[in-house]
Amino acid sequence: MTLALPDRWVWDFWFAHDGDDVHVFYLQAPRSLGDPELRHHNATVGHAVSRDLRTWTVLPDALGPGPDGDFDSLATWTGCVLRHDGEWHMFYTGVSTAEGGAVQRVGRATSPDLVTWTKHGMVLEADPRWYERLHDGVREEAWRDPWVWHEPTTGRFHMLLTARADHGPLDGRGVIGHAVSDDLRTWEAAAPVSEPGDFYHLEVPQLVHLGGAWRVAFCLTAAEHSTARQARPGFVAEGGTHLLTGPGPLGPFRLDDEHFLLGDATASLYAGRFVEHRGEWYLLAWEHVDPDGGFGGRISDPMPVSVDEQGVIRVTRPS
Repeated sequence: MTLALPDRWVWDFWFAHDGDDVHVFYLQAPRSLGDPELRHHNATVGHAVSRDLRTWTVLPDALGPGPDGDFDSLATWTGCVLRHDGEWHMFYTGVSTAEGGAVQRVGRATSPDLVTWTKHGMVLEADPRWYERLHDGVREEAWRDPWVWHEPTTGRFHMLLTARADHGPLDGRGVIGHAVSDDLRTWEAAAPVSEPGDFYHLEVPQLVHLGGAWRVAFCLTAAEHSTARQARPGFVAEGGTHLLTGPGPLGPFRLDDEHFLLGDATASLYAGRFVEHRGEWYLLAWEHVDPDGGFGGRISDPMPVSVDEQGVIRVTRPS
């Protein structure tokens, strides 16, 4: 495994390119907690840098929880980084002690150098016009894992998120949420760019243009397929990373292949991220289940990505 820390579990991660350097930001929590399930409420954002996607130098942590009363007072979760007008912007998920971590919101931080970060507070929460809010039938208010990009023709910024629709069977409300901004500071939620029905949620979305089409990578475990999806002929209970495909960067996005891009029964490699490096595409994921059946908590080696003549994307999984 490329990035394995002796004293910390590592899981969801995202990249930023700065010249020849590839920076990775990742969720981390102390292994001394003992139970990996405790990591979520003890998560901070770590940081490392590499020039080959294999050898990483750990840098000072990027973000930690805010003070009591802040939207991120309990933990900081998955996000993304982009550069605009000479400044780096990180959008990340925050959960608070006031709600026991059950309500997710998005915050923004900025940096001149990818090392020193300044928080600017919450920028977005789930909008009940389209999205499910916390209620007795669910364990959380899903509004997390922001992925932000700049649309050059309009000058607007768009955000994709892990979200849930406000209608339909509870086990199939997962959608890719959407929000827009003119300045990265003020955001407005918009309708989702995918339809509910198949999944409980679609975690850690990433927009890429690959194989001649726009794709949204997402992940879930084998237990998070809806009852309706499980009833279809040929259903395979697998988890890991898969793709939605759409005609443009704002979708609408749909499945075009039932079988996961990188999946198995235990979702052993999870939350894959595409990265282009020196003209080649790779997928990295974090180890959810190690070879002994335990929790891995480390980031994989880069796996080569290929596209055949029909535009089918394939990942060469480590042997």
